[in-house]
Amino acid sequence: MNAPILVINTGNTSTKIAIFDMENPVFIESIKHSDEELKSFENINDQIQFREKIVLDFLNNKGVNINDLKAISARGGLLKPLKSGTYIVNQAMLNDLVEGRRGLHASHLSAQIGFSIASKAGINCYIVDPISVDELCPLARYSGHPLFERIMLSHALNMKAVCKRYANETGVKYSDLNLIVIHLGTGISVSIHEKGIMIDGINSSEEGTFSPDRSGGLPILQVIKYVIDNKPEYKTFSKTLFGEGGLNSYLNTKDFMKIEEMYISGDRKTIEVVEAMAYQIAKDTGAMATIVNGKVDRILITGGMANAKFLVKLISDRISFIAPVKLYPGEDEMKSLAEGVARVLKEEETFRNY
Repeated sequence: MNAPILVINTGNTSTKIAIFDMENPVFIESIKHSDEELKSFENINDQIQFREKIVLDFLNNKGVNINDLKAISARGGLLKPLKSGTYIVNQAMLNDLVEGRRGLHASHLSAQIGFSIASKAGINCYIVDPISVDELCPLARYSGHPLFERIMLSHALNMKAVCKRYANETGVKYSDLNLIVIHLGTGISVSIHEKGIMIDGINSSEEGTFSPDRSGGLPILQVIKYVIDNKPEYKTFSKTLFGEGGLNSYLNTKDFMKIEEMYISGDRKTIEVVEAMAYQIAKDTGAMATIVNGKVDRILITGGMANAKFLVKLISDRISFIAPVKLYPGEDEMKSLAEGVARVLKEEETFRNY
C-alpha cells in the first residue's frame, strides 16, 4: 500500500472500519454491537474508549501499524452549517461533537476516535461532507414565517460523491453540471446541484416525502392541533414522526426488503402506500427542476432502496421527462469518505478549516 487511509464510520449499532489505498479498498469490516454491549453506556460520549479499542483491534488483526497510515477519514456529524468539502479535524470541531448542540449521534464518535489515533501517528484526521453541509441559496432559506428558517440536513456525503462520480464518468466538470440527486435510504433526500453547489434540497428530517421511518412534511395545522389536544412529550412525539413514521407507521415495518416482498405478493395496502411514497418523491424532484428552470442534465438515483427495481421504475416513470435517469444503487459511505481524503492527499482539492 502506497498511501493507506483508515476510514471510520460509527453508527448507532455498528462500527464500520476500512483501510483504503487512496480510493481503492483493501479491508472493510462492519462490527455489530448488541443492545447488551451498549446499554451500560449512559450516553454516546461514554462509548469512546470502547469503540476506539475496536478500531485498534481491527488494525492489529489486519497487521496495519498506525505509523504506516497516511491519513484518517472519519464520518462527520451534526455540526454547524458547513460548505461542502473535506475538513481537517481540530479541537473546535471536537468540542462541538462532544457537546452536540444540534443533537448527539453515534457518528460524533468517528472524528473523536480518528483524531485520537491520528495524534498518536502524527498524521491528520479529516471528515468529508457531513450531513450539515448547507449551501442553500438565499431564497431557499425562507420558510414562510420569520420565526423559522429552513436549514439543510441531508445525505450530503453520498449525494456529493455520486455527482462527482457521474462527472468523472462523463468527462464533464461537476461545476459545469445541473444535477438532481435522489437518495433513497431510511431517510429520503432530494437535492438540486447547480454548477457544483447544492443550492436547495429536501431536509429529510422534517419535510418532503415520507420514507421508511420518517413522516416527512405533515399538514401543520393538524399537527399543531394534535399536540395541543394530546400534549405529548417532545422526545416521544419526535420519535413518532422520526423513527416510527413513514412506511413504518402505515405497514408496521421499515424493513424495505420485507416491504418489497409484500408489494410483489400483491398486498393492496402496501402497493398503495409505496406508490404514494414514489409519487411524493417524484413531486419533490419536479420541484427541484423548477429551481434551474428545467435545465437539468441528469437525475441520479442512489441509496439502498435504489436496488429495488420496481421502486426506481415507479419514480422514473414520472420524472424521466425532466432529464435522463442514472442509477448508483447503494450507499457507499466508506468509499466516499476515502475519496474525499484521497483528493486532498493528491492535491486535487484543498482541505477546509472548521
